[in-house]
Amino acid sequence: MGRYTGPVCRLCRRSGEKLMLKGARCFTPKCGEDKRPKPPGMAGGRRRKLSDRGTQLREKQKARYIYGMLEKQFKQSFLKAESQPGVTGDSLLVLLERRLDNIIFRLGFADSRNQARQLVQHGHIILNTRKTDIPSSLVKAGDKISWREGSKKTEYFKTALAGIEAKMTPGWLSLDKANMTGQVLSLPAPADIEALFDVKAIVEYYSR
Repeated sequence: MGRYTGPVCRLCRRSGEKLMLKGARCFTPKCGEDKRPKPPGMAGGRRRKLSDRGTQLREKQKARYIYGMLEKQFKQSFLKAESQPGVTGDSLLVLLERRLDNIIFRLGFADSRNQARQLVQHGHIILNTRKTDIPSSLVKAGDKISWREGSKKTEYFKTALAGIEAKMTPGWLSLDKANMTGQVLSLPAPADIEALFDVKAIVEYYSR
């Protein structure tokens, strides 16, 4: 199955909660989850009660939607987390947060991870000293993220620069707002990550 390209608000409605897939729009009256809280295709009635397996699947899907990943990509991340020492769920959270498109989003260069993924794919971002177009690249402590010189002339960059003062940056990242450059100070600890899904349920889903 390819990447989902339909209305992302349907994914929030399917999950039954806001997954913050459209950035600032999710805080406005235009939010699809607020306007139409019932699942897509449900004309009336209540949501069905999920089984344990159904709950685990829903949490896994929520994580996939939030980080914009295909099933194969997500499972590969889980298997990598499972092979690492320590708690598998914590390792998975850290791996997801280390994705370059997520870092772009966390730095405030984009309003959503989907927008951040497009910035990387279109070649606007420099990782350390080289341009990269791979959103799933994993950053490490000490990595620097900046904009390609040509991209600084675009209207998007000017808009992002004007709005960067209002953005909050996690403590494990540093941001030079004047030059629109960021650096990974350290890898995030699980306690630093505000997950909108139950990572324990995801581990249980793949462990069956």
